[in-house]
Amino acid sequence: MNDTSKPRLLALDTLRGFDMFWIIGGDLFFKALGQETHWVWADLFARQMDHAEWKGFYAYDLIFPLFMFISGVAIPYALFSQLEKGKTTKELYPKILKRTFILIVLGIIYNGGLNFQFDTLRIASVLGQIGIAYAIAAFIAIHFKNFKTLLFWVIGILVGYAILQLVVPVPNFGAGTLTPEGSINSYMDRILLPGKLYGTVFDPEGILCIISASAITLMGTLAGIILRYNSLTAYKKVQFFIIIGIALIGLTLLLQNVYPIIKSIWTSTFNLLTGGISFLLLALFYLVIDVWKYQKWTFVFRVIGLNSIAIYMAVAIIHFQATSNFIFGGIASLFGNYQTIILILGLLIVEWFFLYFLYKKKVFIKV
Repeated sequence: MNDTSKPRLLALDTLRGFDMFWIIGGDLFFKALGQETHWVWADLFARQMDHAEWKGFYAYDLIFPLFMFISGVAIPYALFSQLEKGKTTKELYPKILKRTFILIVLGIIYNGGLNFQFDTLRIASVLGQIGIAYAIAAFIAIHFKNFKTLLFWVIGILVGYAILQLVVPVPNFGAGTLTPEGSINSYMDRILLPGKLYGTVFDPEGILCIISASAITLMGTLAGIILRYNSLTAYKKVQFFIIIGIALIGLTLLLQNVYPIIKSIWTSTFNLLTGGISFLLLALFYLVIDVWKYQKWTFVFRVIGLNSIAIYMAVAIIHFQATSNFIFGGIASLFGNYQTIILILGLLIVEWFFLYFLYKKKVFIKV
């Protein structure tokens, strides 16, 4: 099967925006809705808006790996297309490394790097993990563009990582101790990772987590390759995504009792589960948006998705909640016990119009 360049997928920008929506306040809105209304469905939804304490999985745990999956889907479009135009793999190195470097720096700034309190600064970050894992996946992808070869890379990373976590002994804890203190991830972070650790004895964006996370980025790359295949119909692509997604989730269910799902140390089962769900979500968004052409509703999320890094950083820099309180405080006071819900809804509105302003001015901050 031959692949060629395709126009930009609306589904990809929409899915990215949908993912970011939960980070910028969607989670807070549904938490407040559940807590204040006590509606059964809202309460159930609200319970999914937190990370699992250690073992297990909540919907909120999907946000980060889904974003990485989406960044992987973009690799064939952004990089393979350049190779098809005659660029060599070495000519793509600066672009990949520049993106990685900027994301690492932005991650450090997000963690408070501009305060210059380096003795308490956390070096590891969400953006840093995205950048480095992307670089690992991108370098593998541009050198081994074949679908089957990249599939073996994904399997190799997942199996190798599982062996590392389950077989390699940690001093004073032994092998296979998947606890905050005793995991091989925690041990490596305490030895090699400079700065403050998010979990005191471990970091969920630590060194080994980054390597593991490159696997789900490569899963996204496989999805991107499928999307670019000319010889597959759109419905066949959707079918492939559904089959892969169900298979990954099924494999997770078989393994979870002996190899638990743990986001904080990014176990291979966590990759399998989130990768499976990501394939299913991509199938749904691609089918509805790019195949069936139901696209008007996507604008709300596309405005967010087209400036995902901008809003992620802006939330840390700009006090959007204060603006919401200023504009909607009077209205919210009329709703009694529900005023928190109104103010959070106002927060989402303020953030969206900030992004809409950038959209209208054609300002898209990309890395």
